[in-house]
Amino acid sequence: MNDFIAENDRAVLESNGLASFDALWALRLEAVDEPNTERGGWSSVYRLELGETAYYLKRQSNHLTRSLRHPLGEPTFAREFRNIRRYQQLGIPTLRASFFGCRRLAGEQRAILLTRALDGWEDLDGCLTRWPQLGDAHRQAIIRAVGELARYLHQAGQVHGCFYPKHVFLRELDGRWQACLIDLEKTRPLLLGRRDRIKDLEPLVRRARCMGEEGVRGLLAAYLDDQRAVESWFQRLVQRRKNKEARG
Repeated sequence: MNDFIAENDRAVLESNGLASFDALWALRLEAVDEPNTERGGWSSVYRLELGETAYYLKRQSNHLTRSLRHPLGEPTFAREFRNIRRYQQLGIPTLRASFFGCRRLAGEQRAILLTRALDGWEDLDGCLTRWPQLGDAHRQAIIRAVGELARYLHQAGQVHGCFYPKHVFLRELDGRWQACLIDLEKTRPLLLGRRDRIKDLEPLVRRARCMGEEGVRGLLAAYLDDQRAVESWFQRLVQRRKNKEARG
């Protein structure tokens, strides 16, 4: 695969000598968290600031995911990059990829994914920690934005697969709240109708209990755009949560 460079980022990367895989791989930066080593290789994330433009640089080695299409494994960033591009083509709000590339060396598969930093956005997790202090209009706007994001996702025929508050980012722009999704590695096509949709939504509402039942109903109203269907969907979500808790 040829390296991908977004045209909007090419000039910035070239002017800093970072428009190549080797340059980005060799760059010395401090990781923002501990390396992920659960797949036998490693994967790390770094913040990269180039003038007024900020990025997150993700590098990995032998950090692979396997599928029918790639039984021997491929870098998890390859799948995430494809899903970012798919979301953009389908009109699902998400982060922007600036650079992607893979390299095979002797016994090693390396990958780089560079994305624009979501500066000015806040994850839903952060909003939920302050939920009691937010005004009612603020809370309702967030609930509506998240519900609409879920609707765009599922109407486009996609399941996020890891729909947690920490993967939903929000910002207010021109008086309207916007939401977008990150961490798209587990995204897949929506195949099983309402069953897939309930399965995707339940982890979000389970981790956002501070919204209360009325908050969840408000989210469903924005998601369904049909007030008459809210109660049946709410009860299905409650039942799925109870089933999961009963299984431990």
